[in-house]
Amino acid sequence: MDSSGCEQRKSTCQSFPSKADANRRQEKAGEGGVVPLSTTSPVPTSNAVPGTLDASSRRIKLIAKWRFSFRNHSLAIRFTCKWPRTDRLEFYKIILRIFTMPPLKSWLKIDPKSHFSIHNIPFGIISTTNAAQPRPAVAIGSYALDLHAFAHGNGFSKLSIVQPHQAVFSQPTLNAFASLGRPIHRVVREYLQSVLLENGPFPDVLQQDDHLQKAALVPLEQCKLHLPMQIGDYTDFYAGLNHAYNVGVLFRGPQNALQPNYKHLPVGYHGRASSVVVSNTPIRRPTGQILVNPAAEKKEIILSPCKKLDIELELGCFVCKPSALGEPVSIEDAPEHLFGVVLMNDWSARDIQAWEYVPLGPFNSKNFGTTISPWVVLIDALEPFATSGLENDTELLPYLDEKGRKSHYAIDLTFSLTTPSGKTTTLTRTSATQLLFSFPQMLAHHTIGGCPFNVGDLLGSGTISGKTRAEKGALLEQTENGKTEVELEGGEKRKFLEDGDVVTLSGVCGKEDGALVGFGDCVGRIEPALQLEF
Repeated sequence: MDSSGCEQRKSTCQSFPSKADANRRQEKAGEGGVVPLSTTSPVPTSNAVPGTLDASSRRIKLIAKWRFSFRNHSLAIRFTCKWPRTDRLEFYKIILRIFTMPPLKSWLKIDPKSHFSIHNIPFGIISTTNAAQPRPAVAIGSYALDLHAFAHGNGFSKLSIVQPHQAVFSQPTLNAFASLGRPIHRVVREYLQSVLLENGPFPDVLQQDDHLQKAALVPLEQCKLHLPMQIGDYTDFYAGLNHAYNVGVLFRGPQNALQPNYKHLPVGYHGRASSVVVSNTPIRRPTGQILVNPAAEKKEIILSPCKKLDIELELGCFVCKPSALGEPVSIEDAPEHLFGVVLMNDWSARDIQAWEYVPLGPFNSKNFGTTISPWVVLIDALEPFATSGLENDTELLPYLDEKGRKSHYAIDLTFSLTTPSGKTTTLTRTSATQLLFSFPQMLAHHTIGGCPFNVGDLLGSGTISGKTRAEKGALLEQTENGKTEVELEGGEKRKFLEDGDVVTLSGVCGKEDGALVGFGDCVGRIEPALQLEF
C-alpha cells in the first residue's frame, strides 16, 4: 500500500472516532456522559439536545449507521490503515460485535418484513372511529402509537425537554411538531425508540402500563390516515437525470435531450398545493385541451378527457424551519430546514401537457392531483442510508456545492399497477440514488433569490428513473409516449393508465429483516372523467 493511498483513506474517514475519542467517551461514562465506544457509543449528531436521553437508546443510531457504512464502503480498512496493530485488533473486535448483533428488537411483536421497524418511527396523522379528531401518531409494526393519548397518559414523563411542548401532539397536522426543529424531532424519535426497545431503559412508561397500551396502541387497520402536513406551497423539481434525458430524447432527439441549464441548477416549477392528497384518495381523470394531430399543418384542438394519463415516481420532502423574505438558506444550513420524506406520485396528463406547456411549463396537466404517502420518515431515520446521488460532470456554483456531503438516500423504489381484473404487475424497480440534485440543493437554489419558505412547504424530487426500461419511473418512458405497450400479468397490456387502474408506489431502506426503514405504500385509483357539456 503506497503512502498516498493510505493518506486518501485516512482523509475519507475523518468523521469516525479515534481511539482517543473512545477513551474520552469512557472517561465520561462515569460522569453521566455516554457509554464507551466498545459497547453502546452514540454517533455524534449536529445540534444535539444534551442531557435528554439515556445512552442505551442511542445505540440504535450507531448500529444502523455503521452497519450500512462498513458494508458499502469498506471503511474499516480505510479508517485503520495507520493505526498500531493492537488498536486495529481492538477496533475490529468492536465491528465484529456490531455485525453479529441481531437488529434492535422491540418488546412489541413486529413482523420482520415491516417497513415500520423500531429503526424507523415515522410520523403521521390518524383518526379512529372512537376518536374522530385527527392527531399525530407514529407507526411501529402493525400499530400506530397515538401520541395524543400517549402524552395524555404521561408517556413523555421521562423526557423533560418535550413536556412544555406536548400540545403539539393534539394538533390535526404535524406542522406544530415540525416547527420545533430537528434537534427536538431527534430526541423525541430516540425517546420513543427507547420506550419501545426490548430491555430498554423505560419499561414502566408503556410496556408495563396496560392501560396506556390500550389507549395509545391502535392497530393500523383501525386507523384512518390523513394528509400529514398543512401544505402552504408545493414546488416540483426535475432532478431525475435519466428521466429528463429519456423524455428529452422522445421530444427533441438525443443531441438536444437536456437543456443547457440542466446540470447547472435544479430545474423546478411551482405546483398546486390544494390538490396534494394522501394515499388512497381516488384520482379523477382530468379533462383539458388536446391537440388532435401534432403533425397536421392546421392545428385542431378539442376539449377531451385525458387519453395519456401517467404516473411519476417521486419523493417529497417537507420543510420544518421557515426562512425570511429576501434571505437565502445556505447549502450548509439547508439540512436543518428539512423535516422528513414521503413517497410521491405526481400524476401527469401527457397529451394535455404536450399542448399547454410552451412557454411556461405544465399547468392543468399537472395540477389535478399529487398523491403522497401518509407517514413522514424523518431525515434522522434516513441518515444511516445516506449516500451519493448521480455524479454531476458540471462544476456547480459555490452556493450549490455540498463539498462531498452525502445528501441522497439508498431507498429502493417500486411502481406496481393493479388492473380492474385484480391482477398486479410490478413495472418499475429503481433507487432514489438516481437523482442529480439533493433536497438541500433544491432548497438552497429555491431561496437564493430571496423566496421565503414556511413550515409544511413541500418539495418534489422529480421523476426517478434508472437507465433500463425496468427502472423507468413513468409510463411515458416505458412505452416511448405510447409507441409500444407494457405487458401485464394475465395478458393485459397498457400504454397509459385506464379507468379503474390502481397505482401503488413503495419504498424501503435496508435489506435486513427487523431493521427496515420504509414508507409503506402510496396508492391511487383512477376514476372516470366527468361528463361535461358546453
